[in-house]
Amino acid sequence: MNKLVLGILAHVDAGKTTLSESILYLSGKIGKLGRVDNKDAYLDTYELERARGITIFSKQAIVEIGETQITLLDTPGHVDFSTEMERTLQVLDYAILVISGADGVQGHTKTLWQLLHMYQIPVFLFVNKMDQNGTDKDKLMTEMKKQLDDRCLEFEQVKAEGFYDQLAMCDEIMMEAYLDTGQVDVAQIKKAVKERKVFPCFFGSALKLEGVEQFVQGIVKYAMIPYYPFEFGAKIFKITRDEQGNRLTHMKLTGGKLKVKDVLTNSIWEEKVNQIRIYSGQKFQAVNEIEAGSVCAVTGLSQTRPGEGLGMEEASNTPVLEPVLFYQIILPEGCDPRVMIPKLRQLEEEEPELHIVWDEQLQEIQAQIMGEVQIEILQSLIQSRFGVPVAFDAGRIVYKETIANVVEGVGHFEPLRHYAEVHLLLTPGELGSGLQFGVECSEDSLSKSWQRLILTHLEEKAHKGILTGSAITDMEITLVSGRAHNKHTEGGDFREATYRAVRQGLKEAKSILLEPFYAFQLELPVKMVGRAMTDIEKMHGTCEISQTNSEMAVLVGSAPVVSMRNYQQELVAYTKGLGRLFCSLKGYEPCHNAEEVIESIGYDSERDLENPTGSVFCAHGTGFLVDWDEVKDYMHVESYLQEKDELAGETAPNQASYTEEKSISLEEIDQIINNTFYANQGKKSAWKKRKTARESYYEPVTYVSRRKETKEEYLLVDGYNIIFAWPELKELADGNMDGARMKLLDTLSNYQGIRRCQIIIVFDAYLVKGHLEEVIDYHNVHMVYTKEAQTADQYIEKFAHDNQKKYNIAVATSDGLQQIIIRGAGCALLSARELKAEIERANERINREYQEIQGRDRNYLMDALSLEAKQQMEELIKKEND
Repeated sequence: MNKLVLGILAHVDAGKTTLSESILYLSGKIGKLGRVDNKDAYLDTYELERARGITIFSKQAIVEIGETQITLLDTPGHVDFSTEMERTLQVLDYAILVISGADGVQGHTKTLWQLLHMYQIPVFLFVNKMDQNGTDKDKLMTEMKKQLDDRCLEFEQVKAEGFYDQLAMCDEIMMEAYLDTGQVDVAQIKKAVKERKVFPCFFGSALKLEGVEQFVQGIVKYAMIPYYPFEFGAKIFKITRDEQGNRLTHMKLTGGKLKVKDVLTNSIWEEKVNQIRIYSGQKFQAVNEIEAGSVCAVTGLSQTRPGEGLGMEEASNTPVLEPVLFYQIILPEGCDPRVMIPKLRQLEEEEPELHIVWDEQLQEIQAQIMGEVQIEILQSLIQSRFGVPVAFDAGRIVYKETIANVVEGVGHFEPLRHYAEVHLLLTPGELGSGLQFGVECSEDSLSKSWQRLILTHLEEKAHKGILTGSAITDMEITLVSGRAHNKHTEGGDFREATYRAVRQGLKEAKSILLEPFYAFQLELPVKMVGRAMTDIEKMHGTCEISQTNSEMAVLVGSAPVVSMRNYQQELVAYTKGLGRLFCSLKGYEPCHNAEEVIESIGYDSERDLENPTGSVFCAHGTGFLVDWDEVKDYMHVESYLQEKDELAGETAPNQASYTEEKSISLEEIDQIINNTFYANQGKKSAWKKRKTARESYYEPVTYVSRRKETKEEYLLVDGYNIIFAWPELKELADGNMDGARMKLLDTLSNYQGIRRCQIIIVFDAYLVKGHLEEVIDYHNVHMVYTKEAQTADQYIEKFAHDNQKKYNIAVATSDGLQQIIIRGAGCALLSARELKAEIERANERINREYQEIQGRDRNYLMDALSLEAKQQMEELIKKEND
């Protein structure tokens, strides 16, 4: 029988579980259609899932449609359980992406689409809830093409006019077939769907069973059955425990067969399979053998972990989505942490991203968690499985660190009868690239086995940064050199040297603190957009209006998790329940308040005994410690970077030297040229008169003094940003925005009279439908109202980009991301506070100069005359009076 593994994904509340129920019902798998709101859905087997009406754990069901057996994997839609969903992607043949017809493409939907692109999984789309009022199929298709991919095509009426036209535009092969025959074969469509060149879209209502059967038939018709090799392979995607506490390893067989009592290994462990279970909902069927393409759960394996590959399969990469919050697990009084930690490790096996840690210094258990909903689930799991009621603290952000420059880290470990030295090149990577490891080390200096061991030590642990002790990321660590001792080196020596090399390099590098950012979609009434944008700006986030109508607007953007994590409650309050916020993890970016965070955490890298920064050397039979900043004075292997620089210097012997102490005279230049360039010309060319260097290059040159070009100065001011940043203007704006605008214009007009530069104050007018860009001269400054759907940020960025070479441009804004962009464009920056201080200084200077002028003594002509002249003047005045 043909086998397909399908996964159903969706933004929360899009109707994903309801679609699963409909497919099971129509296939005859269940006799009654369950509902999430009735708490009787077939795949929501966990009590808390039914209570909350959300999917928490991925479930599986087996359905047979014709000659095709479909394994249906229902994944969590809530963002707090994204890692559970992402692990399931690793075993899918095709994905079903459910979109709510009432809400359209939402924030988490885009995240899912990006993940599906990253894992290269072909997708069928089902637009649900089309029975609700206000849904518009054409509008939704346009939105999907714009927000997801232009190759999303409606497949409900395959032979309709224009369908093959659109299909042909997606692929050259289909274009040729269409031009030759006027249509495209099903086999070609199957291939295009498999290769992600076409994304079939279907519409309907899962609750009312409308369009579901047609959708399922479409999948069976246009899905290509995978080919599996005879060699054994399996991909593990989940670990769970059944009601009896048996450990279950969930896997998909990607090659060969698996039988009960078969021995499985990954070269580290070797264990026997005791039982093979095929789950469908809460029930399972025990089988003796399964074939490739099946998804099963096996017992008897105690050391497996999610993402692991068996047989020909390789291990998967670390999930892209990861927890960004960590919480202290508060145990009840009398509960010994040492007893509780092994129990929590069981949960960590099932959810590796929990990352249960015992902090010896703080004497507390910590866990990494995606969000508030996951906390409730964990509390329930711990209570039901172990009978221990736990609590969680308020939670903190999971920060990360990276570096901004290339450094060479050196680690040396040489206590008595031990020896290892490691040199690592630490290179900054792109944001979101994670850690990458490589080798550029000669086997003459370090054997292949030692090199592999060092790479293992690099990958086996989360290395701490030196700013806050957070994990490092977004860099490439390359082994470039090292040394072992023929007699005294052991494996553990290289572990110590490797760890110390990383830390020593980090101490030398310029470190950057990173914080997690949310990508968000905010829906709220149009009248409250201004308030929302101000809030987001205060959060150090950025946003723009993606769509709007007469009543509602949608803002999209990004903001730090630390400032946005509790914004949902505030949003509901000021919109009176009309606002909705959807967040998904965007990734890590430079921290907006790095100094404050570093100070509050108070991490001292020199006192972290488990992660030393220095090295151990040996002299006179005794080991001694060397601080990180002196390690390179003691190291035994030459510096890789220094050697590289020297080689670069050798390849460019004619490179000029600009140090004044080694300047070369014109006469010496003549002598060098005569002895080199003209040395082999012989007597035939001796008659040619050679000019000296002074004659050739210096004396004939006539220098014309040219006046240095001065660029006109421009100051661009983000109007609303400044208004809400200056307390006196903000207070005025709360009651009279026009008054605040005029006061800002008057202030800057006065400043222009002092500063004598071009000043442009930019105000947003993005909500004014059909509004064109408007420039108004107010006295001696320019006021700009942006066009529809254009923010002040966008106008300023464009002006700076287009005119940076023509003018000296300064930008006044307190928007953190805007400042980064402007700085990248080569423009000067003023924060709102700095602009205010600059204006105040200019006013004080003018007042002081005026006072000096007023206070000066007047000059009189009589004071400058001689005594004789004064007497003559007095006599003339007397005669005149007489």
